[in-house]
Amino acid sequence: MTNINQGAVSATQTTKVITGFNTRWSYANVWEPKATVNGGTPKYSVSLIIPKSDTVTIEKIKAAIEVAYREGESKLKGNGKVVPPLASIHTPLRDGDIEKPDDEAYANSYFINAKSDKAPGIVDAACNPILEHSEVYSGVYGRASITFFAYNHNSKGIGAALNHLQKIRDGEPLGGKVSAERDFATVDDADFLK
Repeated sequence: MTNINQGAVSATQTTKVITGFNTRWSYANVWEPKATVNGGTPKYSVSLIIPKSDTVTIEKIKAAIEVAYREGESKLKGNGKVVPPLASIHTPLRDGDIEKPDDEAYANSYFINAKSDKAPGIVDAACNPILEHSEVYSGVYGRASITFFAYNHNSKGIGAALNHLQKIRDGEPLGGKVSAERDFATVDDADFLK
């Protein structure tokens, strides 16, 4: 579990965060909702890989988690006598070096899995809507608008809701799948004609 600073929260801080430009998208299920592992309602989702060097985004996320915790104390308390400490509940900011040590894409990064019942708005660097599905894939770099919230269902914690995505630049596709253009660009024409 990531250590969250439990210091004072500024009145100007919010539960909403816009990540930095170097956030990488993985497991990008942003065009069609996908069923959850336990058979729940299908959701749109993305894993946001945030470099540890992006300290501005990391600090904004930690502050937003703290705000969500404070705003959700009654929900987190539930029928109990006390609100569980933030350090004892699940938080969405996770360390890629610890939780995904064998995945190179998560090295020296934190990550957040964000989900939504509604389709996120997806725009390019100039804020024009992206309509072509092939433009958004696991491996793209861009910003994400996410909102943190407290939950108390089968467990207690802070979750991350996916609002919108802004593609900034292409990246190497994750998951080992390459584009058709790359696959066929290396085919020897002489072999093709045989």
